[in-house]
Amino acid sequence: MFEEILPNLYRVEVPLPGSPLQSLNSYIIRGAQRSLVIDTGWNREECRIALTSGLRELTVDLEVADFFITHVHADHSGLVSELATNVARIYFGWADAVALSSTESWRWEKQTSFACIHGFPEEELQKAMAGHPALKYSSEGRSDFDILKDGDTISVGDYSFGCIETPGHTRGHLCLYEPTKKIFVAGDHVLLDITPNISLWSDERNPLKEYVISLDKVYDLDVELVLPGHGSIFKNYKERIRELKHHHRARLNEVISILEKGKLNVFQVASQMSWDIEYESWDLFPAAQKWFAFGEAMAHLKYLEEEGKAGREMQEQKVVFFVEDKWK
Repeated sequence: MFEEILPNLYRVEVPLPGSPLQSLNSYIIRGAQRSLVIDTGWNREECRIALTSGLRELTVDLEVADFFITHVHADHSGLVSELATNVARIYFGWADAVALSSTESWRWEKQTSFACIHGFPEEELQKAMAGHPALKYSSEGRSDFDILKDGDTISVGDYSFGCIETPGHTRGHLCLYEPTKKIFVAGDHVLLDITPNISLWSDERNPLKEYVISLDKVYDLDVELVLPGHGSIFKNYKERIRELKHHHRARLNEVISILEKGKLNVFQVASQMSWDIEYESWDLFPAAQKWFAFGEAMAHLKYLEEEGKAGREMQEQKVVFFVEDKWK
């Protein structure tokens, strides 16, 4: 099944079984010579059937299709290596292309070690990794990506998109903007139904700061229609950006109020934050959801630390955070 958004621009909803996200929006732009597929879904059978069925209904031949991947996460990139032919171009942001091409075991060992020293319990960590979709449904094979950067263009049929680097949700996240038709392909940068997860898994970045800067970067674009990676297509572009910035300001204040009770590790902070998820208590959260909550708590703590509002120290071989005296 597909939905026509504009002439030769379509959406196929790709199911994400068992995920709170429910589905991915894959966008297909049909051109006279070649077509473009934007994001693919996980590397699993249900996703492949849904996307390839939609492509067949649209008479889009994979032999003459290229791919634009907004970011590295498996729900957006998982099927691309299976679907892309040897002559297909796969457009990617540099940092995310590197992440996808890197040795998986090394990357995940680094992340789990980081989580452990910041308080993620070992037993919960094993459960989170066992069910993590990125480990189960990621792309395999192709690594010869066409790297895009700010200002590069992709033209397909009557559409000419400019590429915009929007780090935050991932380091190499990309969006597309069609100025003539005022379309913004948002990936997971601006979503209507949920707030994008902003997570941190090393001390090398400040992803929440990157994300806020990226929101400001695209705010003044003249946009009439937003095509997000998940959920509803929408029009209230600037209003939604303002709402997302307000959400994170409120989250930062919430983290400060939690730390005012005493020194805590990241897992403890996450357990006391408010989450829009249908479980009565933190203890009932699936391990995979604790993993995402932990990453988001870490991103907010890193932001506060760089703002001078929070500090850290080692306590019983774990990192704990606290409110700096001047902000108490």
